Amino acid sequence: MSDYYRRKLPHWHPKGQMFFITFRLANSLPRHIIQALKEEREHERQRVLSAFHGAQQKDELYKLDKKVFGQYDKWLDQCMEESPRWLAEEQVASIVAGELYALNGKRYRMVAFCIMPNHCHIVIDTFGYIFAPAHNGVTAPYPLADTLKILKGRTARFCNQALGRNGAFWHHESYDHLVREQQEYERIVWYTINNPVKAGLAQSWDDWKFTFLSQEA
Repeated sequence: MSDYYRRKLPHWHPKGQMFFITFRLANSLPRHIIQALKEEREHERQRVLSAFHGAQQKDELYKLDKKVFGQYDKWLDQCMEESPRWLAEEQVASIVAGELYALNGKRYRMVAFCIMPNHCHIVIDTFGYIFAPAHNGVTAPYPLADTLKILKGRTARFCNQALGRNGAFWHHESYDHLVREQQEYERIVWYTINNPVKAGLAQSWDDWKFTFLSQEA
């Protein structure tokens, strides 16, 4: 079944704005790991800025961002036992999945998502979803940021209620990446749905209850 879905991914719309987004629970990574990753990224960034110019520099910075994300995501999987695991509770993961579905067809076309115990990956297609801001706040002029604010705000409130807790639910920053071409799109979608397998939580991507892949052919 996995090979079947890998061959028949949802449509790629090259003129659209396809995004790969990751957001994680608050306090899901130790501070010393975050600091080390930031220092390494800055060191590599300075190297790229001095060694490359123009379009090549831009391309190398793009590659660096992908590399840094991979390091963060690897640590999220490795720190799963020590970090908050609120999303491992079915009621909480169901709330997040429900809010992801609620915005599907309103602010994006959902391509894929995976809700892990301490973070969440989503792939969305925003092509054709041009909408008026729902409010006049600071994120209103930025559709993607506004969508994430709504999504994270609603899920944080409802999940905290379900857990009987207060305080930050999500880490304030999210990782968002503009998907530029077909090959990258295929790699990212497969990366998203295969995350539980990579983390040793499932034998096959479709064994994980809170994984979604659009069946659009």
